Parts: sequence; structure tokens; C-alpha cells
Amino acid sequence: MTSRPLRARPSLARHALGAAAVLLLVPTAPAPAAIAAATAQKKATARAKPPAAKSSAPSLPAIEGGTAVIDKQAVTDAPARALYAKTGWHALWSAGNAAALDRILADRARHGLDRVAFLPEQDSGVSGGSAAADEDIARTRAALDYAAALAQGRVDPATLHDVYTLPRPKVDLVAGLARALAANALPAWFDGLAPQDADYAALSAAYLAFSAKAAVASPTIAIPSGVIRVGMRDPRVATIVEQLVESGYTIAAPDIAAPPPPGQTAAPTLYTQALADAVKGLQTDYGIAADGVVGPDTLKVLNLGAGDRARSLAVGLERRRWLARTAPATRIDVNTASAQLRYYRDGVLVDQRKVIVGEPGRETPGLSSPIYRLVANPTWTVPKSIQNGEMANVGPDYLAEHNMVIRDGWIVQQPGPSNALGLVKFDMANDQAIYLHDTSAPGLFDRSQRHLSHGCVRVEDASGFAQMLADDAGVADAWQTAQMSGEMTFVPLPTRIPVRLLYHNVYVGDDGRVAFRTDPYGWNDPVAERLGFARAAANRAEAKAIDIGP
Repeated sequence: MTSRPLRARPSLARHALGAAAVLLLVPTAPAPAAIAAATAQKKATARAKPPAAKSSAPSLPAIEGGTAVIDKQAVTDAPARALYAKTGWHALWSAGNAAALDRILADRARHGLDRVAFLPEQDSGVSGGSAAADEDIARTRAALDYAAALAQGRVDPATLHDVYTLPRPKVDLVAGLARALAANALPAWFDGLAPQDADYAALSAAYLAFSAKAAVASPTIAIPSGVIRVGMRDPRVATIVEQLVESGYTIAAPDIAAPPPPGQTAAPTLYTQALADAVKGLQTDYGIAADGVVGPDTLKVLNLGAGDRARSLAVGLERRRWLARTAPATRIDVNTASAQLRYYRDGVLVDQRKVIVGEPGRETPGLSSPIYRLVANPTWTVPKSIQNGEMANVGPDYLAEHNMVIRDGWIVQQPGPSNALGLVKFDMANDQAIYLHDTSAPGLFDRSQRHLSHGCVRVEDASGFAQMLADDAGVADAWQTAQMSGEMTFVPLPTRIPVRLLYHNVYVGDDGRVAFRTDPYGWNDPVAERLGFARAAANRAEAKAIDIGP
């Protein structure tokens, strides 16, 4: 029996004093009117008081991980801290989920990410709870890092370019990973992060194929320079044949083994028409003039090996992960790497044509910017960069010959067929003065190399394209009237047409085959390096005989 400390009993006098004090503190009962007033005031206060704010953060499910407790100081990156904070700083990775993540990371080659080590090797010398916690943290970081690479790309394009306005996907990776861990559904969650379209799948398959070829291929020996035409014999022909076959171009069997001159047993050296036809296919794929002649540009491509193509494909996959998963159903896509335009209406490709884009040093930037109006018979106000550069020394005769005048210190070219903008301008909503337009030099569209402008996009048969847009927008009559006026006239579009200026030097062509182009702006290298590839010499575009125009 536990003894209790004894307390002195209070005296009766103290009890009496206390009772008296209590009696003195009891107030007189209020009148009914006062009660009613107080009640009314209380209700009014309750009505005025705002309701308690509900938390906007989604509640995360319970995760059955390991038994290790995570040290808050050991987790420094914000996404991982957010995940551990919302789950009580307990280990997240069960044995089953850890094994699933290992399998997922082992399959990352199909996204061109096999050269990136997302989960570094753990120090086998550490044991106990600390090792378990460190491994849990490493897995969490790896999972979030890989998920971000799939959902948004490993590289932020805004860090590579001064101007880049194409929106990237927005995904709550912390909440998504928490739900996937709780449901033991990591494979399904990771599979849904990357683009799901057929073009991405085709580039993925091509990357795996060229990577496999590169793993077993002998080092590529560069083919020496020098022009080769049909009918010529040249010792380089045998190497050209090997490169064409390696790259997947079909050559008629009899011509592959074209016989050497009498008494000679060396490898075939005759450059036949069948070989030239195969070379034309390669030239078409790379945007080179398809004449079948093996010249300097063609030799640059022929000297690319399977590893070079795998590298380009990995960058192509990365660039597609930068883009929103659902493109506008009606849109215009301009591929500045291949100098091509595609117009989609309600999700269907309805038109495509050649364009001329910015030359190296004046690159057409990556933009998302809608066309909001058509301009008939536009004037061209020459930018100060051109006025003080290429046109710094022009005189009155030059201005008169090109239908130009000076207004408030600016050179302005009047409307007409000789205007640098041509007869049509497609005004776009952006602060970069980038737009689509016609040209007074349509012969430039015949070039295979069309990186020739100061940054704007010149459209082949722009008048026909403008008529198509006007018809689709229901403003054909207004557009016809504007054209006939001979004066600069604006025709607003009832609905803006989204335009995406993209840079894809590897893409799926109309025939379903993967098409390659050179890297005219040299933009692939910084991306490839972040994906684990070695730096390579970019095959940049070389603008020749460029005219003065936007």
C-alpha cells in the first residue's frame, strides 16, 4: 500500500472566508433584453468570421517502407525533403519497390538515358541503420530524378537558350511517386511519364537499334574528300557501299559487286547509278541536294557512324520530353532544323511546305507564339541591326531602287512584290519580332540548305498558305478584299492559330521512317553532354549568298 503525504486540514474560518469570497463574485442575473442583445452580437460575430482555410496540399497515402528513420539533415534536395516530410521521415522503400526501381532503371536505354547513372553504387563498407537510411535516400533521389527526366526532360532548355518559350509539362512528381510506392505500382507510373505518341516510340526503337550496332561496329574510318560522280572509279566506293548498307540504304545486288577492270581483283571501285540512287536517299534524309553526287556535304554524313546516329536520337528523345504531351489539335509546327512547316487542322496534317529560317548566329528561337492576324501588302521597317549593319552605307539610289523611304530615322520598304516580306505577313504574338512571311526571293526555296534568314520564317507559296488559313478561319472574303487593296491591310483571325517553332534534327518522316538532318545551329552538343555523350563536332549550316531580309 502506497502512503500518501499528509495535508493539514483547512480551518473552518478559511472555509467561511472562501465561501464569502465566492458569494461576493457571483454577478446579478442579467435582464432578458441584455441576454437577447448578447446572443445577437455573438451570432453576428460568428457570421463575420471567415471559415478556416482548407489545405490545398493533397493528402499522401501511407507507404510501407523499411524500418530506418531518415535524418532530416541528410536530405538536402527539395523534392526528396518534401516527400519525406509528408510521410513522417520514415524509410520509403520496401524490398519489392526497390527491386521494381532497379528493373525500371535498367530499362532506361529505350529513352536514350542509359549513359546517365541515376542510382550510384552504395558503399558496401557501411552497415546498420545508417546504411539502410542512406540507401533509402539514394533510391528516393534516383526515382525523383529519373521521373523528372521522363516527365520534363533531364535538361531545362531555358538554361541553354536566351529565348525559349515552349511550355514544359507540369507534373507533381512528389505526390505521384508517393502514390506509386503506396500502391506498389512503380512500373505503371514511370511508363506513363514519357511521351506516349508513335513518333517517340519510333525514335526509341531506332535508338536501341543504332546503339546495338555501335556496340559491335568497328571504329569508323573517315572517307577522304573529293567529288565522285556516276561512271567514275574510285577506291573510296567500297567504303561508301559499307556505310550505305550500315545505315540501312538498299543497293541493287549486281551493282554492289560491279566488276573491276580486267586483270584487277581489288574491291569494287565503280560508282554506279544504283549507288547514286542510294546516295540520293541519304541526301534526301539529311536535307542535302539529292543529285547523287558524292560531295563534301554528303561525305560528312557518310562519315557518321551508328554511334553518331544514336547520339542524335538520344537528343531527339530528350527534346520531345520537353514538350507538352498534348499539342493543340489545330496548330502550325515549324521544324527549324529541317526547315519544314506542317499545318494540322483538328489533329489532321492538312498541309506541309518548305520554309527558310534563321542562319547560324541569327537562329530562329524556340517559341510558342500564335498567329493572330494576316497582313496583306505589308511594309517592312528595317531593324536597326540591319540598318546599321548590312545597309550602313546604302545611298539614295539603293533606297529608290528597292522602294524604300526614311521615316523618323527608320528605313521603311513600301508594299509591293519587291518587298522583303513579299505580299503576305503572318503576325504572331511575341516580344521577339519573330513572324512568318512571304519573300521576294522564292528561288531560295530550291536550296537544300535553307538556314538563310535573320531569324524570321519565310514560307513557300505564302499567298497560297494565307488563303488556306483565311478559308479555314472564315475570313476569305475579307482577305481577298485586303489583297486587292494594294495597301497594307490587317485581317484579324477569329481564333488564334498556335505556332510552335521546334528544333528536331531527327524526326519521323511522312513515309514512317526515321529521318536525320545535320545540326545546323550546333544546339545538340550541350544536350548530348548532359545525357552522357562525348562532345562532337557539330555540322553547322553554312549560309551562302544570303539576301538582306528578316
